[in-house]
Amino acid sequence: MERLFVDGSFVDAVSGETFSTTAPRDGSVLAEVASGHGEDVDLAVRAARRAFEDGRWRSQPPAARKRVLLKLAELLRVNSEELARVESMDTGKPIGEASRVDVAKAADTFAWYAEAIDKVYGEIAPTGPDALALVSREPLGVIGAVVPWNYPLMITAWKLAPALAAGNSVVLKPAEQSPLSALVLARLAAEAGLPDGVLNVVTGFGETAGRALGLHPGVDKIAFTGSAPVGRAFLGYAASSNGKQVSIEAGGKSPQLVLPDVSDVDKAAESIAWGFCYNAGQTCNAGSRLVVHSSIAAELVDAVRKVLSGFTVGDPLDPATTIGPVIDDTQLTTVLGYLDIGRAEATAVHGGRRLHEETGGWYVEPAVLEGVANTATVAQEEIFGPVLVTTTFDELEEGIRIANETRFGLAASVWTADFRTAHQVAARLRAGTVWVNTFDASDVVTPFGGFGETGGGRDKSLHALDGYTGLKTTWFDLS
Repeated sequence: MERLFVDGSFVDAVSGETFSTTAPRDGSVLAEVASGHGEDVDLAVRAARRAFEDGRWRSQPPAARKRVLLKLAELLRVNSEELARVESMDTGKPIGEASRVDVAKAADTFAWYAEAIDKVYGEIAPTGPDALALVSREPLGVIGAVVPWNYPLMITAWKLAPALAAGNSVVLKPAEQSPLSALVLARLAAEAGLPDGVLNVVTGFGETAGRALGLHPGVDKIAFTGSAPVGRAFLGYAASSNGKQVSIEAGGKSPQLVLPDVSDVDKAAESIAWGFCYNAGQTCNAGSRLVVHSSIAAELVDAVRKVLSGFTVGDPLDPATTIGPVIDDTQLTTVLGYLDIGRAEATAVHGGRRLHEETGGWYVEPAVLEGVANTATVAQEEIFGPVLVTTTFDELEEGIRIANETRFGLAASVWTADFRTAHQVAARLRAGTVWVNTFDASDVVTPFGGFGETGGGRDKSLHALDGYTGLKTTWFDLS
């Protein structure tokens, strides 16, 4: 059985309750996992608070904290095979991607923030000769990190690395669908030398462990990635408890805006296909809306379908697999339900069947829908599956308007051969990230987050450190 990690030790839940985590590839039970409740969250928060107040981590010299996080990054790399297999089995993502992307980027994230620790300076305010005013950043205290099931290890690193680099203590609540890599990470963090109580992991369900963390008065901030309704719930928890800070990244419905002068249709088609199929479409910034000029729509959709014909949907442990299963039977039902709606609203031109049902796994064939009005359900709601909806336009202004007509604002792309047009259009797209002639290019050096119902706050880059610290002014009277 997999147990909670509290105050430096693996422990059973107070209630003794457990839940099963299953493999999306075949529906089999991977492990029984301790099911945390309010009592467990309270123990974890109290441990984190003691660790913060006595300064065992936050008061260490920057170079000392840096060494621990660099050691953790190295341990992630050393144990990459174990982590990749755990991540692949728990989430259904192809094992090659789990290794090359999820584990590798998680390690890089911890290393990058480790290196940033002793390179962030304070300020001296311009007060004049009779005073000295120092502006410094201090850690907030106890951070509650709530992460989703689609990229559990990587998004956990996005939260934990800057929070720990800044000197905070953390209580991590992984998604109940994919809790296993968080427990491996906790073990490796202890091995790297992170003091007891600085990182705690409470596995369990959102309505129990997640809600208790959001309501706990000993938590100074919630850092959340997940669905918009749950993000709003955490805002409510904060309002009804201690007014804690809340940062939210809550999904998207990202447009890929293709202009008639796109220079390489085949390149665009490959990026578009990967943009909505990667991780079986279970990506918050998935480019699931193709907004394309009517003059090239048919050519581009045919090119996308050609790329899809080369994808292999199958067992995530098979190195030849391109697309694995969706996370569970609930998500499978959701995706297939949206496809039924889409067939009534538009024209299905590719895929959309359930595959490999005999395995017991939850596989969906990538689907392309054409002739989709931007007001359609499938154009506005986040499906979180490998489904592309295609909407055409005739004038540039119309294309920009369609691209922006979404309640989310996480990401977008524009495809054009004209640099001036690209720059002007990118400036008008309401999204936290806009790619030009590419999609989903990323690095820890740039911030990630969005506008609208996507929520506020940013992961990655030095800007993430701002979200885990508070500004402090120290004023000296020199008169």
